[in-house]
Amino acid sequence: MNICVILPAAGVGQRFAAGGSASASKIEFELDHKPVFVHAIEAFRAVGNVGQIILAVHPERIDDFRFRWEDKLAFLQVDLVAGGTVERWETVKLALDAVRDGATHIAVHDAARPVVSPKMIERVFTAAERLPAIIPGLPVSSTLKKVGDAASSAPSDPLDAILGDALSPTTQARPVHGTVSREGLVAIQTPQVFEAELLRRAYAQAQDTEGITDDAGLVEALGEAVHVVEGDPGNIKITHPGDAELALALIAHRKQAVAEKKVIDLFGDDDD
Repeated sequence: MNICVILPAAGVGQRFAAGGSASASKIEFELDHKPVFVHAIEAFRAVGNVGQIILAVHPERIDDFRFRWEDKLAFLQVDLVAGGTVERWETVKLALDAVRDGATHIAVHDAARPVVSPKMIERVFTAAERLPAIIPGLPVSSTLKKVGDAASSAPSDPLDAILGDALSPTTQARPVHGTVSREGLVAIQTPQVFEAELLRRAYAQAQDTEGITDDAGLVEALGEAVHVVEGDPGNIKITHPGDAELALALIAHRKQAVAEKKVIDLFGDDDD
């Protein structure tokens, strides 16, 4: 296999900025002295079969991004391209034009997932050797409810009704319309890996992308089979500043585990 990895990173990260982060963007937020996107890139550089990595950023930011990170991108052998301005699928579609000839498979991974492990990447890649569309997923463990539109709860105190938010903020409540069975449901992650011809065909024939939030959805719309392999609970996506704190803790834990393994390899296990 010759895999091209596309990292969509054109989002503006409004929720991350709203959380009070001073970073220029969430993918440039530093975790353990490296920006988020570099952690993601290095995870793919640690496995085999990756022939090309493409990072697609917002077109209005590409010049500034190149100025800040050109040396790092060159060292990691990453091609920087302009992505879309609104939807994620636009960014992937533009990045497809930069995929080099000879790529047999294309992997799409959120640049904002910096803690993806090489072990999970290899698991997805291995499955992609025999199946045309592979995505990682985790069983849904939380109770799921279908809810309706938000409705404001009425203040219980007459004074609250007069003064409103000055004394008691209005609570937004949404009516429950039923419980959704978790059976057979999985929460999908990235990287998602496809035969190159299949993903190109999916994007070329995509007419209505409303409601489709990942690349596998476009492939499913063709009527093609998509298969799920085991994901990784640590493969979190940076959306809010709190996610960055969790990612940093996971990075520290993995570094400690690697250090402890080196000690065991060097001195042996005390139980031996």
